[in-house]
Amino acid sequence: MGVLLDTSVWIDYFKGGIQTLSVDYLIDNNQIVTNELILAELLPYIEVNKERKLATLLKSIKTFKIKIDWDEIIRFQVVCLQNGLNKIGIPDLIIVQNALQNNLTIYSLDKHFPLICESIPFNIYETSSL
Repeated sequence: MGVLLDTSVWIDYFKGGIQTLSVDYLIDNNQIVTNELILAELLPYIEVNKERKLATLLKSIKTFKIKIDWDEIIRFQVVCLQNGLNKIGIPDLIIVQNALQNNLTIYSLDKHFPLICESIPFNIYETSSL
């Protein structure tokens, strides 16, 4: 099982936040995966802060290529809008699509992912599953 850590979880982890034990568990069990979008959100700040070792470690995580199906993204957005989810960004829908294409579980601290999941079923990582 691959767990796709959303940027929100990584930021919390880097700050030593409440998700640290959960992320450590996933790292220890070699379950963390990523994609280019999440790396593109994280790496610029890491590289500006000259944290080269961290950048190298992030780049070494198994990366699932993003294969955008724009018709499906549009359908996802329509479904979200029909269900009252008016502020779902396209990047988050791309993350959902990438997870679905590769049978990945999404781990996010963003509250809208569980809301999206009610209309577009995908796997969400539950920290209580430890």
